[in-house]
Amino acid sequence: MSHGPAAAPVPHPSRAATPDVEGVVERDGVRIAYAVHERAGAPTVVLVPTWAIVPSRFWKAQVGYLARHFRVVTFDGRGSGASSRPEGAAAYTDTEYAADVLAVLDATGTDAAVLVSLSCGAAWAVHVAARHPSRVLGLVAIAPSCGMNVPTPGRDHVPWDEPLDSTQGWATYNKHYWLGGGYDDFVEFFFGRMFSEPHSTKQVEDCVAWAHEITPQVLVDSTAGRLGCDGAVCESIEPLARAVRCPVLVVHGSDDRVRPLAFGERLAELTRGELVVLDGAGHGPPARDPVRVNHLIREFTERVAPTPRPASRRTWTHAAHRTPRVLYLSSPIGLGHAQRDVAIAAALREARPDVQVDWLAQHPVTRVLAQHGERVHPASAWLRNESGHIEHEAGEHDLHAFGAVRRMDEILVNNFMVFADVVADGEYDLVVGDEAWDVDHHLHENPELKRFSFAWLTDFVGWLPMPDGGAREAALTADYNAEMIEQRARFARVRDRSVFVGSLGDVVDVPFGPGLPSIRSWTADNYDFAGYVTGFDAGAAAAGAADVRASLGVRDDERLCVVTVGGSGVGAPLLRRVLDAVPAARAMVPDLRFVVVAGPRIDPASLPVPDGATVLGYVPDLYRLSAACDVAVVQGGLTTCMELTALRKPFVYVPLRHHFEQTYHVRARLDRYGAGRHLPYADALDPDGLAEAVAKEAAREVAYRPVETDGAARAAAMLAGLV
Repeated sequence: MSHGPAAAPVPHPSRAATPDVEGVVERDGVRIAYAVHERAGAPTVVLVPTWAIVPSRFWKAQVGYLARHFRVVTFDGRGSGASSRPEGAAAYTDTEYAADVLAVLDATGTDAAVLVSLSCGAAWAVHVAARHPSRVLGLVAIAPSCGMNVPTPGRDHVPWDEPLDSTQGWATYNKHYWLGGGYDDFVEFFFGRMFSEPHSTKQVEDCVAWAHEITPQVLVDSTAGRLGCDGAVCESIEPLARAVRCPVLVVHGSDDRVRPLAFGERLAELTRGELVVLDGAGHGPPARDPVRVNHLIREFTERVAPTPRPASRRTWTHAAHRTPRVLYLSSPIGLGHAQRDVAIAAALREARPDVQVDWLAQHPVTRVLAQHGERVHPASAWLRNESGHIEHEAGEHDLHAFGAVRRMDEILVNNFMVFADVVADGEYDLVVGDEAWDVDHHLHENPELKRFSFAWLTDFVGWLPMPDGGAREAALTADYNAEMIEQRARFARVRDRSVFVGSLGDVVDVPFGPGLPSIRSWTADNYDFAGYVTGFDAGAAAAGAADVRASLGVRDDERLCVVTVGGSGVGAPLLRRVLDAVPAARAMVPDLRFVVVAGPRIDPASLPVPDGATVLGYVPDLYRLSAACDVAVVQGGLTTCMELTALRKPFVYVPLRHHFEQTYHVRARLDRYGAGRHLPYADALDPDGLAEAVAKEAAREVAYRPVETDGAARAAAMLAGLV
């Protein structure tokens, strides 16, 4: 057995956790890739591979959370991920997989660990625990599926290694069908069975994609090895299970359509273990019910492998003497949420001076909070940055917002688990979530975790498909909307207040999807309306405009064009396009000066600076600069556009391509206010065309609908009664 060189990997912006070490151990010519998340002094949890059809990435919803509490080891099983794909069934027997577990334990310097398995992995964990008891602290077997004499009605009568006439249902689980061109059909069928719960489109999509990282022959070999076909030797794990002496937790869904609950019951019986039934769950609880699974793994590990803790002190305060506490969550995708949320928090303190507000927040929100002297909860350091993921997803002024949020699932699970740890002690009276998608979704999925009042804020309702997404995207957005509608109908108590930042007329009047209600009518029935929250006093901002212009060196006989793209790095291409158009714009409007704001996540030094332009980095209270301008060019984000609308400034806005919110929700609201000049990005690619749009808008006399000035106070009044 040999070890490959260990390396410290580069963080991935869309992953919930970055391992401290990645390496390879080679055993009998087979290379097994592993990763280690170190945590000094903590017990080790090994997330055991499952069937070769998916790699260790299947555990993505567990790794981030568990790695904050334990030392975590993951590895790709032979036949999957970055590990070798040996040939022949004999290479994939249970004993080979069990030997790989031991090899990884040795390679990572792990004396003993809690082994967590899913499906087939339970057999391999049982092998290790029975034959090497000193290496196993405990077993968590989720949806165990192999090696036991338990019937599976509807599946047992279908032979795996004989040609079949049928290609329906479990007949697709067939060696000859896979090799004969039916692999794709089987994969779709199998994962549809695995995730029996409604609204599991993302979990199915992930697994189907992973299944296509291997060949049908690899799946044939790995299945034959497990079943004892094609020359492999298969043994029942029942005698081994009886020999297990470590603590065992079996977790099984009552609606498991791959292997019935009887499998879990049998393994728990044989090992004298504890059985937790997830009523209504299917065969993939780690992906479909990650919050519950994460908590079960943590509770079990702490029970079977307690670590010494230093002496601690806790104080319980009588209810009559408690300071009302609010935990505020502000979406980090841009800076607009931060600006309005600081204003709402200030208004809440005016209404309730005794309130203490803590913030669970990420960059760039934390930069705004620091500016205003707000208290950021130290657990914020555990959050994975959503803005980084969004920037990773973006192309040239192109962000498929719906798809980006879907693909942010593991980050959202990680961040919800951070939130759940923070509120577990019950010290918060109110949680305010401004588009905190992770908290709203997972609280509805796990309503028993709600121990506080919860207020939800948003400035749009409803996922909408982009035209070029076709029928598939229309179906996915409708499914997400339907899930939200069902959650709200079933668990209305989760949100004590749903606050729309705007007025009913700002809500788009289109259906959530086929057979679903109108977004506007449903929102009218389910939300309170605060009016828009600008977060600043437009009159005071206008009064200070002359000082801002002077600080920038803008003369009285010059006109100022401000260019800004918000708090993320997505807008860098638009800034470059505007800078390319500066000469043409100044040729049309000679007295026009440009000030370009790169924001907190774009390096100003990376941008060209033509004559007549100034490039700035992060600008606190950007609205002051907006108040000083004569015209502006912005992305299609709601906050900046509404800020300019409130200040009654002409502006050109260029929505991100494929960004459904900017394309539909924001544009509909701006049309209602009669504000701004919409410019598709394709038209902004031509410097002369962009310059012409800026010149025309600079000459425009605005006549916008007035923007509300009391939105923050109205929103705060809705929150005050919940504290």
